[in-house]
Amino acid sequence: MNKAKYLVSKPKNGVGGFVFQCRKIEFNYCERSGSSRGMIEYFKTRLIPFAKRNPQIEIIVTPRPSKHPLVRGTYLNEMQKDICVKNLDPKEIDEYVQLIRDNTGYKAKARFKKPVISTTPSVRGIWSPFNTRPHVI
Repeated sequence: MNKAKYLVSKPKNGVGGFVFQCRKIEFNYCERSGSSRGMIEYFKTRLIPFAKRNPQIEIIVTPRPSKHPLVRGTYLNEMQKDICVKNLDPKEIDEYVQLIRDNTGYKAKARFKKPVISTTPSVRGIWSPFNTRPHVI
């Protein structure tokens, strides 16, 4: 048997190549609405350089009449993140697009939650299932 085939590393982030978790970014805007003015300016000045820097991300621009502008990121785990960008200028929209690009799609969790350790004993004592009714043999 060839031992080399068992020594192949499994593909994951941090080992070998890096895989962006963001698969697709969708831009929705209204052509007539004043709240989409910053989004339209973003399309003219910043979207094409962003798309050239990130060829691995699919960029979709669709009109959404009579609605506020929206940026939606779709990730490899099929989660979606929506951010409303109404009345924002192109620089602020660019920051939100970078946030969507760098995100993983998972919900934010408390990552540093540690158990409570106390030197004082509990007033009620340690709970036991035998506290509620007496144990019968």
